[in-house]
Amino acid sequence: MTAIGDLNRRLVLEAPADTADGEGGVTRLYDVVTTLWANVAPKSARADVSADRLGGAVRYAITIRSRDGLTTRHRFQDGARVYRILALRESADRRFLAIDAEEHQD
Repeated sequence: MTAIGDLNRRLVLEAPADTADGEGGVTRLYDVVTTLWANVAPKSARADVSADRLGGAVRYAITIRSRDGLTTRHRFQDGARVYRILALRESADRRFLAIDAEEHQD
């Protein structure tokens, strides 16, 4: 059971903003939506190869107060860390959102 006092870290919620690149593709940037309180707890880690570079991916359980409109297209930022949202689910009492997120590390 999560309590409001467990939300002890400030995260920036960002939404994607796609713009045409002039050559038929898009460029994705992220706009700041808001800053909110969250609880961030590591769950697991694994090695990851991306673009022929060895790195890692760390999974986190993030809990925030319930809010509408949040999707897997959004992301969180905490300083230099970027958490990509993988899945969301409401708590039984609908007061909180439990979020599975991933951070890639080089």
